Amino acid sequence: MKTDFASIDGSATISEALRVMKAQKTSTLVVNKRHDDDEYALVTSGDIARHVLAKDKAPERVNVYEIMLKPVISVRPDMDIRYCSRLFAHYDLVRAPVLEGREVIGTVSPNALVLEGLYKTIEPE
Repeated sequence: MKTDFASIDGSATISEALRVMKAQKTSTLVVNKRHDDDEYALVTSGDIARHVLAKDKAPERVNVYEIMLKPVISVRPDMDIRYCSRLFAHYDLVRAPVLEGREVIGTVSPNALVLEGLYKTIEPE
């Protein structure tokens, strides 16, 4: 799990999202909830490519909420990596927020599952 993740508000523009992505060196942003009963969302560089760049839209005129994926599939920090990996494969996920209670504490990707989770099972500590 990656605990240093970047987030943004859904009302931000894609231009602002790109600035955050560049500064944080990430291709995925967690979109904050608007209120307690709301759900988290994700916006990725792939979403921006498909919905803004490919459609020749101006990034400063498109808001994150227009292209974000919501609600997102999330995982628990104690989920077995085999089940997490199956979830990623079944839904073709590139990243998922890790929720503890109702708060995001990190994100996980297939790379992290293999390089961190699976690697720990073959190397004794």
